[in-house]
Amino acid sequence: MNLLALMRSPSRFLALTLLLLPGLGWAQYTQEDAETWEQADPGQQYPQASDPWENWNRKVFRFNQTVDDYALRPVAEAYQKVTPDLVDQGVTNFFNNLTEIRNFANSVFQLKGESAVVAAGRFTYNTVFGLGGLIDVGTAFDLPERPEDFGQTLGYWGADTGPYLMLPFLGPSTIRGFSGFAVDQVVLPSPWDSVDSPEVYYARALQVVDKRADLLAAEGFISGDSYTFVKNAYLQRREYLVNDGKPSSDPFTEGEDENLMLEGF
Repeated sequence: MNLLALMRSPSRFLALTLLLLPGLGWAQYTQEDAETWEQADPGQQYPQASDPWENWNRKVFRFNQTVDDYALRPVAEAYQKVTPDLVDQGVTNFFNNLTEIRNFANSVFQLKGESAVVAAGRFTYNTVFGLGGLIDVGTAFDLPERPEDFGQTLGYWGADTGPYLMLPFLGPSTIRGFSGFAVDQVVLPSPWDSVDSPEVYYARALQVVDKRADLLAAEGFISGDSYTFVKNAYLQRREYLVNDGKPSSDPFTEGEDENLMLEGF
């Protein structure tokens, strides 16, 4: 089902929105993010993204936390308790495999031929030999995931980050990040376009709950002011992705220990 067609049906679009929005902010993060939160320094800030709307952002952050506390986290905890680890990993692999279409398209936009080949290879191997993506065969074939999205594409071609923005339900972002998110969801091709309703609602809900469950263990890594911690972790992660892991010129790495850059981001 094409997302544009869904948007032209107000009742269906509203149903999908109400179902998915509480989890999308958490769904932006990956397991790699969770593993590196333990190393994050809440005192670090990236000057590339100012926070002129901090008062608004903090209010939205508290709202998102409330929604998560009373809706998403309890469901994720129940899901984690009743789902065997093997099944849980298979569900995670399946949904991660679907993002390879996005990774491929944005690799092409950024003229990254090798990354495009990796994305195409991963999707093919995981789909054909990995039981439709339930098994991460690509990583076993020495083809680790190379995440790319349109926000990274905009950054690759020099678009400014813009102010930091905390979005209701959607979580941390920037003007550039949200623009890229919108393009990825509405414009670029996606395997989700071929899924009809109501199955698409159930699948999306499972994706959000599975992602949130994977991040439950990472909550203990957050320290200090949680708003500042999440903001800095998000900005560091995005900076790392845009630069493909290469250190950028910033006051935290110049003349200091290079390990200040989060290695896992």
